[in-house]
Amino acid sequence: MNRPPLLPVIFGTGFGSGFCPIAPGTAGAILATLIWVALSYVMLPSTLIVVTAVLIVLSTIVGTWAAGKLAPYWGSDPSRVVIDEMAGVWVPLLAAPTDSLWWPLTCFALFRFFDILKPLGIRALDRREGPFWVMADDLAAGAYSLLIILIARWAI
Repeated sequence: MNRPPLLPVIFGTGFGSGFCPIAPGTAGAILATLIWVALSYVMLPSTLIVVTAVLIVLSTIVGTWAAGKLAPYWGSDPSRVVIDEMAGVWVPLLAAPTDSLWWPLTCFALFRFFDILKPLGIRALDRREGPFWVMADDLAAGAYSLLIILIARWAI
């Protein structure tokens, strides 16, 4: 079979992080967290929230497109496609303060916990077929993580 188209590969694999031979989903989530941390140093917190929301929306749209384009070559939800992990980890980062690296690390850890274990209906989303569902389980994992971050921020 021919090679998959380049742009879906670039975006779908999280700029190549999905080719990491060990834990590609973790590699994609790390990359997204590092992007957010870098942005937190150059943006006001209010601007960062807006940019993070835009990243979530754009990566969901582009990820759905890329997953659809790559499915004929790599299957319906290949481990190399990690843009879903990127979108998912950005969800709890919406509520992360920028004054400490503890918050983005906690967002990352919570997201990976929910993404790997897939509790509370996430597994049901993961079992669905189609490009959007590649993204949906990670967005749900991000939403659960966001809820915990919001509760923690309220409690502290």
